[in-house]
Parts: sequence; structure tokens; C-alpha cells
Amino acid sequence: MARAGLTGARLAQAGAELADEVGFEQVTVSALARQFGVQVASLYSHVRSSADLKARITTVALTELADQAADAVAGRAGRDALSALANVYRDYARAHPGRYAATRFLPGTAAPELVEAGRRHSELTRAVLRGYELDEPAQTDAVRLLGSTIHGYITLESAGSFAFSRPSSDDSWPRIIDALDTLLRSWS
Repeated sequence: MARAGLTGARLAQAGAELADEVGFEQVTVSALARQFGVQVASLYSHVRSSADLKARITTVALTELADQAADAVAGRAGRDALSALANVYRDYARAHPGRYAATRFLPGTAAPELVEAGRRHSELTRAVLRGYELDEPAQTDAVRLLGSTIHGYITLESAGSFAFSRPSSDDSWPRIIDALDTLLRSWS
């Protein structure tokens, strides 16, 4: 019988919080059971496996991030929208490192909620790119460029790769956004 108060959604949220504390890779059904003070078996009525739990955490993180990004880019265009989107991702990664790592998790099969959350990110990026009037296939190329650059920068920065050089990563960040804006405005 399921323990009162435990649900898949509650476990996913607790897993997201745990990921921020200990790292996404360290989150398991066993670790979550210890946190709730229950037997591992009692969680299996809510999640099928650690992979299922991680997919649910990924959905939580992608949904939170998409909600924040949508709010940030609303009413903006061009460089302002690009900067708002990029800053939301960077700020989220800093505030929620485990959840941000979860956004890079690609399960073998994805629940519809996870697919929808991922789709929202693509749509938000494409909405930002409308300000640059790119047609296909340039728009898809630009989505990939922005994802690679923004997420690559954030990943390297969070790993400490920029900590020992000048200028600081905070000083370089706006220049990266400016360079992306210049490139997108001149894309032929």
C-alpha cells in the first residue's frame, strides 16, 4: 500500500531538490527513500525505476525553466529577447545546478509531459529567432547554435573552466550575447 502523502509529483519535486543538493547523478530511488524515511519498495508504486524518477525530475526542471523563460522573453525581440532567454538559463543553472543538469538528461523513452516540456524550449528559442527573420533551414541551424553556445558556456562556467582567466566569465557573458546577436542579424 502506498504511503499517505507520497505521489509521483511529490517524489519528482523532492528529487529535484535533492539533485540541487547532491547532484543529479546521485539521485536514486534509494536516496529518495532515505530522505522520506521509507523503504525503497514503497516508492515503486509511484515511480518505476531510477530512470523514471530522473525523467520526472527532468520534466520538473524543463517545465520550471520554460515558465521562467516564457516570462522573461514576453514582449521582447531581437537582442533583448536573446539576452533574456540566455540569462534565464544561466541564472537557473546557478540557482539550481542539479535541476539544470537534469535538463540535459535524455531518457531512452520519454513520457508525453517530458516531450511537451522539451518542445516548449524549442518553441521559445524559435520565438526569439523570429526577431531575426530567419527562414528554414537557417532557423534550425540557429536553434542549434544558440543551444550549443549558451548551454556549452554555462556547462564550462559551472565546471570552473573560466575561473582562472581574465576577463571574468561575468564580463565575457554579455560579449557572447552580443556576438550571437551580431551573427544572427547578419545570417544570410
